[in-house]
Amino acid sequence: MKPGKSVKNPALLLAALITLSLYAFFSALTEAHSGDHSMKQDHAGVVGEYTFDDFDPVSYLKNWNFNDLPEEKRKKFYKEEILADGTTLREYWIYAVDKKIEVAPGVFFDAWTYNGRVPGPTIRVTENDTVRVHFINHGSQAHTMHFHGYHEASMDGSMPEQFVEPGESFIYEFRAEPAGLHLYHCHSTPLKDHISRGLYGMFIIDPKEGRQQASELIMMMNAFDTNFDGDNEVYAANTKAFYYMDNPVKVKAGELVRIYTGNMVESDPVNSIHIHGNFFNEYRTGTLNTPNAFTDIIELGQGERSILELKFRYPGKYMFHAHQTEFSELGWAGLFEVEQ
Repeated sequence: MKPGKSVKNPALLLAALITLSLYAFFSALTEAHSGDHSMKQDHAGVVGEYTFDDFDPVSYLKNWNFNDLPEEKRKKFYKEEILADGTTLREYWIYAVDKKIEVAPGVFFDAWTYNGRVPGPTIRVTENDTVRVHFINHGSQAHTMHFHGYHEASMDGSMPEQFVEPGESFIYEFRAEPAGLHLYHCHSTPLKDHISRGLYGMFIIDPKEGRQQASELIMMMNAFDTNFDGDNEVYAANTKAFYYMDNPVKVKAGELVRIYTGNMVESDPVNSIHIHGNFFNEYRTGTLNTPNAFTDIIELGQGERSILELKFRYPGKYMFHAHQTEFSELGWAGLFEVEQ
């Protein structure tokens, strides 16, 4: 917890969690830097266990267009059709729902969600596809969906007359442009509340020519103000604090790894990602075919995103985390497990 802050129930449990997690994190970090990088970090991570629910951050890494669902159930949320011009109509059913989610073991947050998930379902299309989203608001507040990219003003979801009231619905439809890594999020007011409560998701537009084959991963940087005092107590990649410390992201040595990452943290001006034992090519916003940088750390303001491409040379366990150390101490840290 941040120095000098008062704790309100149920944040007492969170304070104990953070204290123990900090000890584990720094013990592992100190031992890792002393020379045995791959073994000592096994002790880092969150204290306690997550209870069972319907959001798995490991599955989310490779989840788009509801590909985690059985085919019959998937049809309730996603359909596609080849149009006469050879492009594809991709159709989605997205529901705004109030839901209590677990952001650390035993620590729950009253979220506003798309389809009961934070982040919301990843929407992935190909350049020039037609995107049609049936948005139904089952929440307690007026909500919208605002997509980054090209679209008509009537599809923007940002003006008061475009707010979708509880019990109402709206259909967003537009052609997917430009190719790159984008976001969607609620643009109802007060905007800060709708972002901090969890109404955002990844929106990937693949180029028509495709990208080089890779092991692809989706990492959304987010945070949670668990006692609603205007300051975040939990930080994460994909919602659950330290989840990838106990459940490392598995990749293979020598294979191309492509990370789609974005920052949707509210109340902090900047976030970052640093990957140990490696450097990566950064494609800012993913709209160009040439990298903007070759580095091991990037910083992103809210709404910014990048595609990162890298290969691990050596097997072992390697940390990734925010280089704002406060964020990493409060949950935004994980491990890659590199196998031969």
